Amino acid sequence: MTNKITEQRQLTVLVADDTDTDRLILESIVKKEGHRVISAKDGVEAVAAFEAEHPDIVLLDALMPKLDGFGAARQIKALAGEALVPIIFLTSLTDTESLVQCLDAGGDDFLSKPYNRFILQAKIKAFNRMREMHATMLTQRDQIFLHNEHLLQEQTVAKQVFDNIAHSGCLDSANVKYYLSPLAVFNGDVLVAAMRPSGSMLVLLGDFTGHGLPAAIGAMPLASTFYGMANKGFSLRDILREINQKLKDILPVGVFCCASIMDINFRKQRIQVWNGGLPDCFLYRAEDGSIEKVASNHLPLGVVGDKDFKDDCQHFSLDHGDRFFMWSDGIHEARDAQGEMYGEERLIKAFEDNENADKLFDEVMGSVHSFIDQSEKDDDLSLIEIIMDAPDSVSSKSSVNAASSRRGLRGWTLDFEVKPDSFAYFDPLPLLLNVLVEVPGLRLYTGSLYTILSELYSNALEHGVLGLDSSLKSSPEGFSAYYDQRAKKLDDISSGFVKFRLEHRADDEKGTLIIVVSDSGNGFDYANNRALNTVSGKTVDAEGYCGRGIGLIGTLCDSISYSGIGNEVEVIFTWEADV
Repeated sequence: MTNKITEQRQLTVLVADDTDTDRLILESIVKKEGHRVISAKDGVEAVAAFEAEHPDIVLLDALMPKLDGFGAARQIKALAGEALVPIIFLTSLTDTESLVQCLDAGGDDFLSKPYNRFILQAKIKAFNRMREMHATMLTQRDQIFLHNEHLLQEQTVAKQVFDNIAHSGCLDSANVKYYLSPLAVFNGDVLVAAMRPSGSMLVLLGDFTGHGLPAAIGAMPLASTFYGMANKGFSLRDILREINQKLKDILPVGVFCCASIMDINFRKQRIQVWNGGLPDCFLYRAEDGSIEKVASNHLPLGVVGDKDFKDDCQHFSLDHGDRFFMWSDGIHEARDAQGEMYGEERLIKAFEDNENADKLFDEVMGSVHSFIDQSEKDDDLSLIEIIMDAPDSVSSKSSVNAASSRRGLRGWTLDFEVKPDSFAYFDPLPLLLNVLVEVPGLRLYTGSLYTILSELYSNALEHGVLGLDSSLKSSPEGFSAYYDQRAKKLDDISSGFVKFRLEHRADDEKGTLIIVVSDSGNGFDYANNRALNTVSGKTVDAEGYCGRGIGLIGTLCDSISYSGIGNEVEVIFTWEADV
């Protein structure tokens, strides 16, 4: 009965020996193990048999006619390519030099004559295990290669999208120098810069937790928000709040962005800086070469929600030639071959040793690179220098976009009317506020604007259109009666209107919002009403026709005035448009 192997599959074994007796013995041993045998009488037949049958293991006599085992082994290994085909030399040679020659020719082992059945069986099993592991390794290698190719293709596409979104902006400006050294295809550090319509330059350096693609994911919404709002003229504080909230909403817990952002006004020679989590920035004074630290005093972006986020900035006046430096913690934490960190002391010394401000940036980077030398980087290195220069000297490809923005929508008017069938069910305030918060600079005043619009609309609807008497609200019972009348009249009303007119004006110094609210009511004699008094150009109503709300509006606006028959009110609200 033929023996069948149970622990391994049937193998094809090539037996090449010019001695018939030895070859028959080997064939018998191999067949009893359940394997298939191919026979060859010399090296030439052995090579031909291998090429035709592709056996799994080769038993090869060292000394054969026509082509000896050494030559046959070399040809068989060449034909096998990457596949592992174990070659066991069959030899009566016992000297060390001959055995070494067997291995040098491509043999993996040798079996001395006379043959030991059990040793041969053990060697076949051992080499079969090795061959299977090698095949598994090749399969896994090919899979890894395919996965890597697929990953590289995905990263190439993602990198194109990333670069289009997180582009360099105005970093090519003549007054800017920067260095970025990513550890991977994607960088945990992000550097974006843009010229605002006013001509000031916004620059943000961010350092996301981690490296590579996971760290870069947050850079895309950060960059798109930054450029979108900067080009529209939004203030630094508006942009900070929007980016912070977006990162808070989309990033998982534990992922955030340490960041420094500065707004440099070349015309006014001022700079405002916000630093959350990055190392202290340096302000280099050209006059005496001194350094002022700009401390990191806020939490990173994406850590807390809008309610707890702090957007207060530090303000500095600059002279021509002053330089502002900011960097990621990769500079401080750069290590040499011994694992020692570069640290802040060495950085300060690089500044102090400088004798030519124009070479300062290169000397600082040279100091860091010299310290690291050939040691492996374990973090991204990012450094940026911005020089206070004359406005006309700040040139950039993006200045075309900035000039275009200046010619954009700066003055506009919006007319909006609420009609009777909407009074009871529609609140116009969210719609109007949604328009106003898109005006650069107004996001910071959302609360004040809501109060102003709310009081003006309530007065126009309740006292103007509905004709309600505010004196009813002098007691708790009167409040109840007041709102009962309000609800009833809203159900019955079939005529009337409340109109809003919003007018926006802006220049490089300030923004102005004019709000005019008129209604279809009978108005009142505002000129002779004793309750209305003008204090410093503001109308303050302590207890009269419109209740205390108008007095509150007077404290929030630059001016408030009535016209017509008293059913039209105009308020003017202004804010600084730049640093």
